[in-house]
Amino acid sequence: MKLFVSEGNPHCLKVLAAVEVTGVHCEAQYVSHEEKVVPFLSRPALPALLLPNGQHLFSSNAICRYMFEVSGVESTELCNQWLEWEATDLQPALLQALHMTVLQGKGSEVSKVIQGPLNYLVQSLSKINTPYLTGEAVSVADVVLWAALYPILLDSGVALGEHKSFKLWFDRVNGMHACQTAAQKVLQGKGHECMKSYMQRQPAPQISQCRDMQPSNSTPAEADEGERLVSEEEIEAAALTWNKGLSPQATERKHPILPQEGKRNILLTSALPYVNNVPHLGNIIGCVLSADVFSRYGRLRGWNLLFVCGTDEYGTATENKAREEGLTPQQICDKYHAVHSSIYKWFQIDFDFFGRTTTEKQTEIAQDIFWRLHKNDFLVEDTVEQLCCENCKRFLADRFVEGICPHCSYPEARGDQCDKCGRLINAVELKEPQCKVCRQTPVIRTSKHLFLDLPKLESQLEQWLDKSTSGGDWTPNAKQITRSWLRDGLKPRCITRDLHWGTPVPHPDFKEKVFYVWFDAPIGYLSITANYTDKWEKWWKNPQQVELYNFMAKDNVPFHSVVFPCSLLGAQDNYTLVNHLVATEYLNYEDTKFSKSRGVGVFGDMAKDTGIPSDVWRFYLLYVRPEGQDSAFSWADMAMKNNSELLNNLGNFINRAGMFVMKFFEGCVPVMDLQHEDKRLLALVGWELQQYIQLMDKVKIRDALKHILNISRHGNQYIQVNEPWKKIKGGDTERQRAGTVTGVSVNIACLLSVMLLPYMPTVSQTIRDQLNAPQSCINTMLQGTGTFVCALSAGHRVGTVSPLFQKLEADQIEALKKKFGGQQLEDELPQKKKTAQNAASAQPVTVPVPAAAEVTTVNGVDSEKAKQLTQAVAEQGDKVRALKAQKAEKAVITAEVAKLLDLKKQLAVAEGKSPEPAPQKSKKK
Repeated sequence: MKLFVSEGNPHCLKVLAAVEVTGVHCEAQYVSHEEKVVPFLSRPALPALLLPNGQHLFSSNAICRYMFEVSGVESTELCNQWLEWEATDLQPALLQALHMTVLQGKGSEVSKVIQGPLNYLVQSLSKINTPYLTGEAVSVADVVLWAALYPILLDSGVALGEHKSFKLWFDRVNGMHACQTAAQKVLQGKGHECMKSYMQRQPAPQISQCRDMQPSNSTPAEADEGERLVSEEEIEAAALTWNKGLSPQATERKHPILPQEGKRNILLTSALPYVNNVPHLGNIIGCVLSADVFSRYGRLRGWNLLFVCGTDEYGTATENKAREEGLTPQQICDKYHAVHSSIYKWFQIDFDFFGRTTTEKQTEIAQDIFWRLHKNDFLVEDTVEQLCCENCKRFLADRFVEGICPHCSYPEARGDQCDKCGRLINAVELKEPQCKVCRQTPVIRTSKHLFLDLPKLESQLEQWLDKSTSGGDWTPNAKQITRSWLRDGLKPRCITRDLHWGTPVPHPDFKEKVFYVWFDAPIGYLSITANYTDKWEKWWKNPQQVELYNFMAKDNVPFHSVVFPCSLLGAQDNYTLVNHLVATEYLNYEDTKFSKSRGVGVFGDMAKDTGIPSDVWRFYLLYVRPEGQDSAFSWADMAMKNNSELLNNLGNFINRAGMFVMKFFEGCVPVMDLQHEDKRLLALVGWELQQYIQLMDKVKIRDALKHILNISRHGNQYIQVNEPWKKIKGGDTERQRAGTVTGVSVNIACLLSVMLLPYMPTVSQTIRDQLNAPQSCINTMLQGTGTFVCALSAGHRVGTVSPLFQKLEADQIEALKKKFGGQQLEDELPQKKKTAQNAASAQPVTVPVPAAAEVTTVNGVDSEKAKQLTQAVAEQGDKVRALKAQKAEKAVITAEVAKLLDLKKQLAVAEGKSPEPAPQKSKKK
């Protein structure tokens, strides 16, 4: 390979740094800025890489990525997002900054130019708990961003000390010998002086190129597009489509919905919410809201779609909740099923059927699958050492045990899985286990159970997964989590539990047991469908005709991609398996986690009490939907997005368009005489519509929303440039122009109402009501690759137009932030507890020892000290969780975890136990 580079070219710094870091053998040839090195290009292109096959790469980022891939390091999706962000958002700002610094001598003004992208990078780095942008090792993203920033930060007045996380990252990469070697080769130790020749050959950057980012809840992939150039062919095609007219009105949904020949039949499920919890915003966006948006979109596309969900009602958590509230488990399920139903109704989740798992159909179908697995020899018996709480007098379900992970030492691992390292755990493997109900240490007892023989099903599973993941739309995290399970090798999975509240195991040797919730709960999709229609098998035993979409948060992935599919594969009854597994990351609340007990965060039953319409909640949750990485709900950001995007952008455009019709044209859409400028706008809007459809087809819900907002931005600019309020006062030609602009604008508003329907159904309907839009516009616009037609032709009479959105005021938002931020709970804490919290956060971690007269010791147990330590452990645990949610630096988290472990040891001593964890036995005898 031959690499062509030149001195003083900042883009060459990237590729030379990539060569040095990866160690890839490559002949570097220095050429002048004027020398053309790629034969088929009309002007020089540096850097350029000549590949062994004679082809060229002349994008610096592409060359860098190629170098890393040749060295055996594949680019992750996150790496690619960073590279895209660097090219589309960071580079325009840096180009202007270099122009000012190198040619104009205005280095002192650089910080203003790069402030937007720099803020975004700083904020992103503050949320990362790894030394580098994408993990523990340096990646192509680190090299590219360092090389892009190095020339401008070399001699600039940007104060890195103000941005600690950014400075740590930059210094870490900058300190690499490979990077310094590359910098010396490109800049020759001359700094900005060396770049003068290169910069003088570059066109002066336009200020408009440097877009001010709103980084608070964006990812690199969310960078706004610049003004797109459209071809004459696109313009003429858009004009032809405009005149096509509306399609016939679609038929209404009729129940029961069943698969149809010749249709795209989609069965869509959302992870079943657990009945005893009131869902918070993170639960809602992770499952039911995301699924609702896609189901509404699918219906607009004309797909034959069935959307089912319901409450997951069996298991220990329900039993414990019933005991707490003095009710029976069934009463608890009835109570909270109604709570869930009410919440989802307020959020406008449009299920075709919302059921529950405590039904006869659930028992019937689960037991049938069990017997099929038994007959096909995919079940094995074994004895299991289980944790039993003598205080609660029961075996503990996995999620009701907490302790230290045996693999990574995370102090809050559950009895089934560690949230930090993702490894599966048998509860008895936990170090220092505790019952989460009473915080006592459980004992180990033996019980006989049934296991699903996953190793025996592994080859079938892998064959199916290869087909499903390659042909369907699986999110990257779903693929990664599933591969990690398979990489470690599958192990038999216990499917029975020593509980009372659950689907009974029908085998006579296990009649006192019930099915484990993760065997039983996914079967709820089938039983809920069976309670919807007795022809449920047309959906669930019809893989040739039906596509199955599963929506969930990432922690549910392995049970939907491994355990449940293995159950259905082993049943050998032609079951429909998932084709598209859509998993979100986590949504945090501000800088911490949602906590009902601490009064932190908005829960579903509280949202309507804020006075903010459900459509605005939907919009913001979808705007920050955690698609590629964790995101956070922020009151300040919600207010900003409402006031800027909804009120000033979207609502402003739609309201102006409708008001012009009412005010200037007596409520009737005027005649439209399309000029080239109007057709160009149609092409721009049509392109945005096509992007929206492509992204929504791939379940990129958050990214698709950007294109709705882009269309209204185009519309606002179109109105502003043409000024119909002035032209309406002019002569016939100008009045005609005002009419055309008004007619085109009101038709764009009609299109927006359709595109908004999956996101904001009430607002969508309100827009169509105000415009008196024909119902058939709904099933016309999203056909094929996108069909932007004139739905409101000349003479169409609109209804009464009024504003769609209200401003969220600063004092209103501040009051809500305080209400849901745990401050009230904090204010109510006794002074003693506040003092204990302060002590827990101080160095070193110690707990005050009571005076001799206060100490109560029974059989070596210091009860008073144990009580104080128990409180301190809980508070330190909260602190560790908060730091992790904030993506604090790894060293800080490690130090706080060490304090937590030390407190737990002190607590063990105070309780008369050994401070060291007892050796754990293996799972099997």
